[in-house]
Amino acid sequence: MMYLIKNAKIVVKDNETKIQDILVEDGKIKRIGDIIDCECDTYDAHSHLVIPGGIDVHAHLREPGYEYKETIKTGTMAAAHGGYTTIMAMPNVIPFPDHVEVMKAYQQKIKEDACVNVIPYACITMQEAGNEIVDMKALKEECGIRAFSDDGVGVQQTDSMVKAMNMAYDNDVMIVAHTEDMHYRQPRACVHEGKNNHEHGWIGIPSECEWKQIERDLKIAYQTKAKYHICHMSAKESVDLLRKYKKMGADVSGEVTTHHLLLSEHDVVNPNYKMNPPLRSVEDRSALIEGLLDGTIDFIANDHAPHSEEEKNKPMDKAPFGIVALETSIPLIYTYFVKKGILTLEQFIHVISTNAAQRFQLANKGKLAEGYDADLVVLSDDMKAIDKKEFYSMGKNTPFDGIAVQGWSLLTMVNGKIVYQKGV
Repeated sequence: MMYLIKNAKIVVKDNETKIQDILVEDGKIKRIGDIIDCECDTYDAHSHLVIPGGIDVHAHLREPGYEYKETIKTGTMAAAHGGYTTIMAMPNVIPFPDHVEVMKAYQQKIKEDACVNVIPYACITMQEAGNEIVDMKALKEECGIRAFSDDGVGVQQTDSMVKAMNMAYDNDVMIVAHTEDMHYRQPRACVHEGKNNHEHGWIGIPSECEWKQIERDLKIAYQTKAKYHICHMSAKESVDLLRKYKKMGADVSGEVTTHHLLLSEHDVVNPNYKMNPPLRSVEDRSALIEGLLDGTIDFIANDHAPHSEEEKNKPMDKAPFGIVALETSIPLIYTYFVKKGILTLEQFIHVISTNAAQRFQLANKGKLAEGYDADLVVLSDDMKAIDKKEFYSMGKNTPFDGIAVQGWSLLTMVNGKIVYQKGV
């Protein structure tokens, strides 16, 4: 099957663009050229920006187990609406995908219901309990799993993480770590331990809760030579540690969320600003931006975490952590980083797509180039306010409702198939 996108604005280098046509055949980008004629279905991009679809390595689809929050269908529809063509689903669902039989059933459900590419993580430890390491060899060989995470809790026991990283190295797979040393977190802690929490009487979560475990893990990764990736970095010390171990030659990487790049502890006013790790100080936010710009932090991820409105309407210390992000991240980054000249268009593509594809070895993804998968998005420059009522996600828990942004998807294509088109 063939499809032609006419008059696409394509990034050549930095902010240099040119108008070209894109011919798609059998799910691949067949040809990119100045003028292409084809007797096939055609979409006129009208000189709007066309980029490779976003790749998000950190999303919570909630299904199975928490379908009242989100489902595979609604979560992937939200991804398509937001310009994401590949997402990686965290394994804190029920049953946990910690062995082959459950993973195969999970993958079949994804195949049936997802409208974008979904790559599930397997757990690092059985039931994410932190003790017994999963059979990484079997999960890789029988299910194709190459990345493992105990997201939501992290691996507290040092000896378990040593075993996990040794096993990961032996099987050439990656450990993707939620880093949180629970020794530093008090019961009912809900926001950053800084200037703002005391004014509201909220119990704070200190930065040590994150960076102390990152420090532990980076030492293990360096010693074992395992592939290791840090989830949702939030503290300046975490950036410094990652920069140090990269210079030492460790096979390590890190991600930052859009909300940690845009907000700080002083923005927190209600549970829609409550996430884990929390929004930290202005200095932390500046360090995260600097780390992204200098390449210490590899790319932007979302930690899309839908909850019901009833849950999020509870008091700050009782409401669950997390916000939805798949439908807002690309427009927010485009508006506040590209349009303000902080990121070039080329850097924008790298941090939302290319770098994640390279780090997670996603073949033929992350680039708008001949021979690559036809995973792409057409972005609008029109300014429009974020309206949570228009979300495809079941979750409406966002601090960005009402913020006017550019960079909305006009069309999202996955493997040559249109999965979202504005107005259709």
